[in-house]
Amino acid sequence: MDSIRSAFARQGFVRASDGRILGGVCAGVGRRFGIKPGLSRVIFVVLLMVLPGSQLLVYPLLWFLMPDEASIEIAAPGTPEGDVGA
Repeated sequence: MDSIRSAFARQGFVRASDGRILGGVCAGVGRRFGIKPGLSRVIFVVLLMVLPGSQLLVYPLLWFLMPDEASIEIAAPGTPEGDVGA
């Protein structure tokens, strides 16, 4: 499981600690793609209307798989978790 979270973190997919409303998933995905958290939430809702139900499965899965931004900052340099942002 740690390897999956490390892979997400290397790609820049981390749950944001600022701008979060529920789990920080939309804010983190928005940050990854360079858009504001509000816009990423609007896109999420629009996709939910176009493809009903799929996001209700994807959001909890991303919440579980994406590491929290605070847990990555706490990790010491030289550890696999600490080298993620390097």
